[in-house]
Amino acid sequence: MDPLTVDDPRAVGSYRLLGRLGRGGMGRVYLGRSAGGRTVAVKLVHPHIADQGRFRARFAREVAAARLVGGDWTAPVLDADPEAEVPWVATGYVAGPDLEQAVAAHGAVPPRTVRALGAGLAEGLAAVHGRGLVHRDVKPSNVLLALDGPRLIDFGIARATEAGDTTRLTTTGVSVGSPGYMSPEQALGDDLGPPTDVFSFGAVLAFAAGGQAPFRGTGVAQLLYRVVHEPPELDAVPDELRPLVAACLAKRPADRPTPAEIAAELAGRAPAATLLGPGWLPQPLVEEVSRRAVRLLDLDAGEAEGERGAGGGADAGGARAPDPRLAMTASSAPQPPTQDAGTRAPPPPPSGMPPDSSSSAAPPAPSATPTARSGRRRAVAVAAVAGALALAGGGALWLLGDEEKGTGEATVPERYLGVWEGDVRAGGLPLGTILVEVSDGRVGEQVGAATSSDAIGLNSCVDRLTLTEVTGDELTLEAELDPHRSTLASTCVPDPYAFVLRPAGDELLEFHGYAEGNENEGTLRRES
Repeated sequence: MDPLTVDDPRAVGSYRLLGRLGRGGMGRVYLGRSAGGRTVAVKLVHPHIADQGRFRARFAREVAAARLVGGDWTAPVLDADPEAEVPWVATGYVAGPDLEQAVAAHGAVPPRTVRALGAGLAEGLAAVHGRGLVHRDVKPSNVLLALDGPRLIDFGIARATEAGDTTRLTTTGVSVGSPGYMSPEQALGDDLGPPTDVFSFGAVLAFAAGGQAPFRGTGVAQLLYRVVHEPPELDAVPDELRPLVAACLAKRPADRPTPAEIAAELAGRAPAATLLGPGWLPQPLVEEVSRRAVRLLDLDAGEAEGERGAGGGADAGGARAPDPRLAMTASSAPQPPTQDAGTRAPPPPPSGMPPDSSSSAAPPAPSATPTARSGRRRAVAVAAVAGALALAGGGALWLLGDEEKGTGEATVPERYLGVWEGDVRAGGLPLGTILVEVSDGRVGEQVGAATSSDAIGLNSCVDRLTLTEVTGDELTLEAELDPHRSTLASTCVPDPYAFVLRPAGDELLEFHGYAEGNENEGTLRRES
């Protein structure tokens, strides 16, 4: 967690802000405290995104869906205001690490811990599905570990099962589902239902028990091909857990167990809470959770001391600061952004929940650098193929993002002019290539185009680039789809997004983007 800067708000609604937890393609996530002393995660949407009517409607639906989800193993929405000038949402905060962080730091967790967290998460999914919702992004970074049990977070992408939404991936990662934890039906763009979450849940259990994902690959297309066509790698999973994990990872949705059946198998038909006695978490994780809780107390004490001194930044509920800049994660978790945030309240609660938020508060003051580094939102057919290896069915890779347009008379510095080309990466995985053309122009004018192509050359999306801001060390452009120049415009997302360029050496530029808890990046080489 990072400290607040002078440009950050000190309060949103009735919540006092203590620090920054992370940022993503749609806004910034703050650690906050209610008047009653409850620790929360507050997500504030980027003002530019909030101005889009389509986004506002979606945000309101996601908050409503998240409010339906409750129970001991999920992170509830505590407060929200989708109609605010700058929408925000407050969820519980869990001071413990997410499962991805825990395994990276301490290795695979013991079977007892796997059973306890698995039973709790299964009960949580049963509650979600009982509300007619599908989470669609169950993965290690969306599972937080607290002393009193696991928490499933990031319901900002949950959808009603009857909505008929198709899965879309992003070239900055994945906006709905993460490659190594997606179900075959997600990879193929088929209809999703509760079994989709069960498959992802099985992959999470395999990761927890064996210390590695059951499907691995050097690129997204290869990874998704394995999810669809190849058996999972479960050699590292203990024998006592392997049959259940394998059942969850069945290719056909109808062959997977239900969350209720999973919970009964793991907890012996007793409530999951019966597995959470002393020792359910390994001692190293207990110590880590305790250290985080202590840091929260120290942070609060320091904040109180600071308040007795000088005044802080703007109150998000007060007068609107000029050109506010925030980036948010409608999902989660920075995750990729490191998900320190989850959702909950009892123990240190979670914050990474993606449902989104609310508050009729004005936006915070501008950040020193643009935070809404949205990644390109673009669909790239993942079907791959070489002979019989075709990954049929219209899976798509999408890049999401947005950034606020700037104003003024600034022009494109000569350093950026020309044609640039490079590879796109997300989470270390290659996702394709990009060609960027930048010409001279002022803020508010079109100054070029960006052409993104998938790794196997099946599709390309072309965006018009408009200059929005020029600072000493970076160029911010707003991209908007040019359907006439794209090879398959129906698979490209028309929403505008931010594209940020920075110098990276002689004849080199780097670009960065954030998409709902995922980051994409790459290095561009000058071609002319």
